[in-house]
Amino acid sequence: MVTPRCVRKCSPCFRRRAPLPGSLGMLRAARGGVRLPLLLPARGGAAPAPAPAPRLPPQLPPQRCLQRRLLQQAPAVPPAVPPAVGRWLLACSGAVAGAVVLGGVTRLTESGLSMVDWHLVKEMKPPRTQQEWEAEFQKYQQFPEFKILNHDMTLTEFKFIWYMEYSHRMWGRVVGLAYILPAAYFWRKGWLSRPMKGCVLALCGLVCFQGLLGWYMVKSGLEEKPDSYDIPRVSQYRLAAHLGSALVLYSASLWTGLSLVLPRHKLPETHQLLRLRQFAHGTTALIFLTALSGAFVAGLDAGLVYNSFPKMGERWIPDDLLAFSPVLRNIFENPTTVQFDHRILGIASVTAVTALYLFSRKIPLPRRTRMAVTSLLAVACMQVGLGVSTLLLYVPTPLAATHQSGSLALLSMALWLMSELRRVPK
Repeated sequence: MVTPRCVRKCSPCFRRRAPLPGSLGMLRAARGGVRLPLLLPARGGAAPAPAPAPRLPPQLPPQRCLQRRLLQQAPAVPPAVPPAVGRWLLACSGAVAGAVVLGGVTRLTESGLSMVDWHLVKEMKPPRTQQEWEAEFQKYQQFPEFKILNHDMTLTEFKFIWYMEYSHRMWGRVVGLAYILPAAYFWRKGWLSRPMKGCVLALCGLVCFQGLLGWYMVKSGLEEKPDSYDIPRVSQYRLAAHLGSALVLYSASLWTGLSLVLPRHKLPETHQLLRLRQFAHGTTALIFLTALSGAFVAGLDAGLVYNSFPKMGERWIPDDLLAFSPVLRNIFENPTTVQFDHRILGIASVTAVTALYLFSRKIPLPRRTRMAVTSLLAVACMQVGLGVSTLLLYVPTPLAATHQSGSLALLSMALWLMSELRRVPK
């Protein structure tokens, strides 16, 4: 059978005929598989009106199609964490700093062993009547600190040291609630991204661990030591662990809060900037180590061994620097060595900060970053002055507490500088 010419040309004036020739099949495939109606004239009459052509779906340009395909295949961008979360973490870091300062005052006033038991809820209610205070005082009299050091203490004096330790413990509970309750609220509201959820869980877990570690530290000072005639005090190792975990909690909260609140600078990734960033990281680690060594100074009362500067007594290196055996014990148990190490670390820290400041002057930096470097140098110089004054004046409590607070301020400035120099993710 011969196909008419009009059919081969796909004229709309003819009816559909089947089967279609190969050329029409190819044409239909080229048009997306749409069948075009082919009409034939009715017998004995005029040709019917042509049927309307079917509407084809709008064809997008190839570039638009590619863009749509890429958008469909691209992974979902995680939602940005609200700035309120960053402000909450900054407030929590301030609460931790208050706990560290209050703990230092408690240690300086020798009040840490006045509460001889630990209860999460029961001890939140302080004694009120005279009988309750006398019962609390009698419990304290059964432990070494009263028998050796405070055997002539009155009830009024006991109330002072008891309230000092009570304030520190209650402040720790406030810090725990400041972390846990807002974290649960932000989690329920869906304001935390997946990485931020892990960070918040780690911070809340560290808060709980910090409380348990505090009681573990206090317990070491309540133990009877028949072979020792030394003043009862907590273990310097446990004190350093307690302070170290508090510094880690403070640093992590402050760093995360600054990362969420402060916008990042788009700094050119030059070789000098990379060296400055590495220098800042090393200086921050040195400042952290210096603050941690202060726990051994406080735990051993090493600030009262040599109260002269820059020499220790009449010598630059004292004779009893390595008096203990084995030699490694001197680093953590010899008061002379502990003070000597703290001096060296403090001098190294201020030297590193000064060198960091001078090196930063050679690099063009934003105004806020320049302010962070200058503040770091100013606080470092202030901290050295406070440390030397505390040593020469035989460790007065107000000055020593200010010196301990200055270590937190110096660490804060170093973390601020690190936040300013952090790399912008691509």
